[in-house]
Amino acid sequence: MTASLPNETEPSDTKPSNIRPVSPHSPHLEPASLEPASVGAANHSATANNSGTEESGLTPPVKGQTATPSEAAQTKLSFWRTFFPTFVTIFLAEIGDKTQVTTLLMSAESQSPWVVFLGAASALIATSLIGVLLGQWLANRVSAKTLDTLAAVMLLFITVGLVADVLS
Repeated sequence: MTASLPNETEPSDTKPSNIRPVSPHSPHLEPASLEPASVGAANHSATANNSGTEESGLTPPVKGQTATPSEAAQTKLSFWRTFFPTFVTIFLAEIGDKTQVTTLLMSAESQSPWVVFLGAASALIATSLIGVLLGQWLANRVSAKTLDTLAAVMLLFITVGLVADVLS
């Protein structure tokens, strides 16, 4: 069975509501019931599925367009809400730590500070990637509460070790 997409200039009530493109760049079609609610709800009329999409301002996806302006703004806002606290936390944690001091000393001894910068930045990116991948792996296998408890126990052991080292 071959289905054709209606011309975009046709009124929206003539568009089939049970199929949509698999992707904006694909001519293949799939049933609308298989799509995620956030995308699929926009392809159906509000009266047909009682989702209220027309009242909420969601529009059906257009070929070549992946998100509405409001969805793009939400994605951008979500990015900055994650990026900024991560950057600030890691930046403050790294100020004056042994990695920065080591990089400072290597740069002072070297005649190539930009090479030291590239090496240090690459190492920090690699260790951060390992942390992110390990975090994702753990998050898929262990509950958030267990991860919090494990992190607290690890930090407690580190603190006890540092205090014991200072006292001895």
